[in-house]
Amino acid sequence: MDQVDVGGLRIAYERAGHGPPLVLLHGFVGDGRSTFGQQIDDLSDEFTVVAWDGPGAGRSADPPASFRLPDYADCLAGFVAALELDRPHVVGLSYGAALALQLAGAYPHVPRSLVLAGAYAGWAGSLPAPEVEQRLASSLRAAELAPEQFVGALLPTMFSAAAAPERVAGFAAAVPQFHPAGFRAMARAMAAADLRAVLPAIDVPTLLLCGEKDDRAPLRVAEALHAAIPTSRLVVLTGVGHVSSVEAPERFNQEVRHFLQDHTR
Repeated sequence: MDQVDVGGLRIAYERAGHGPPLVLLHGFVGDGRSTFGQQIDDLSDEFTVVAWDGPGAGRSADPPASFRLPDYADCLAGFVAALELDRPHVVGLSYGAALALQLAGAYPHVPRSLVLAGAYAGWAGSLPAPEVEQRLASSLRAAELAPEQFVGALLPTMFSAAAAPERVAGFAAAVPQFHPAGFRAMARAMAAADLRAVLPAIDVPTLLLCGEKDDRAPLRVAEALHAAIPTSRLVVLTGVGHVSSVEAPERFNQEVRHFLQDHTR
């Protein structure tokens, strides 16, 4: 794993393959490899795949407690520039999808296309206020738990009941490496973010992937994003939960590959 300094923060990342650049943004649970291991391995035959550990995750440094989504987007834009990635395709899952939207709004010249899986326009932009408050409170409580308890508190909401146990176990093995401070910062960033004003201005090709069994970012959220983003296409992954890149990597990769092939010129 490599690392680069961006604005005084150590950002770790994994890079594989050759071809058009593809940046992978994990959610607020897990890191680059645990969330996108199958994508790094499979898509690197055709793309230069770069999976970062965002600030406060994996082997990267924790951000200041005051970090909010615009700060993460500034860091991401700096990361893309530091690695000299020319107009990368950007794939984000959950929090990573909100970050991709923030990037597209603040730095519209950076992404070539967007793939948004289990996405939100920020929690404040996609969920009722009482649910946002509940999610933030439960996330902050979870950050105080021992690693094993943290896994038990969050993992059941990440996958469908039919998910292959070995895939869930593989993801769970990385979760105890979470950074409490980084997790709190990401949760607060999501709770504060309302990106609805950004959505109509998105003008790059956008693929929305929604797991049919996703209880965290259900279909109604994906449909609202689809209605608001003029360039979007919505694909529902039947029988799949929130972390679709791990639960259904073959279908996830097939949809992503075909989409990227259509929009790589």
